[in-house]
Amino acid sequence: MKTSDIGLQLIKDSEGFSSIAYRHANDVWTIGYGHTSGVQRGDRVTPDQADELLRKDVSSAEWAVMKLVYAAMTQGMFDALVDFVFNLGEGAFADSTLLRKLNSGDLEGAAEEFPRWVHDASGAVLPGLVTRRQREQEMFLGKVNA
Repeated sequence: MKTSDIGLQLIKDSEGFSSIAYRHANDVWTIGYGHTSGVQRGDRVTPDQADELLRKDVSSAEWAVMKLVYAAMTQGMFDALVDFVFNLGEGAFADSTLLRKLNSGDLEGAAEEFPRWVHDASGAVLPGLVTRRQREQEMFLGKVNA
């Protein structure tokens, strides 16, 4: 499977766009739509370059979802999980109750796990993550056409 245009838009909306490299809260240089590989202070990208970087970065998240999920998925489920993995990483997803429930066939239980992933490293709830998880959950449940 490949991430749909709606799924890519979810990532873009959640990540936001920056044409100039900036230090993310986790002290990593970031540019475009959350791209971090090889980014240095002073780097710049155009929107088209950022789209190209996003598509490359998303391929890693797509591969992780396809590798780890054994259950049948709709396009919306796939897109939601790709966004989740893009944001949190393969390791967090691999060890998650969300994945365990999904692979056991408990789709509703899996969907209920999204809102649990809204905290930063210190345990504080981040409003942007609350919104992101809600949008992922809606897409996962088919409430957004993918």
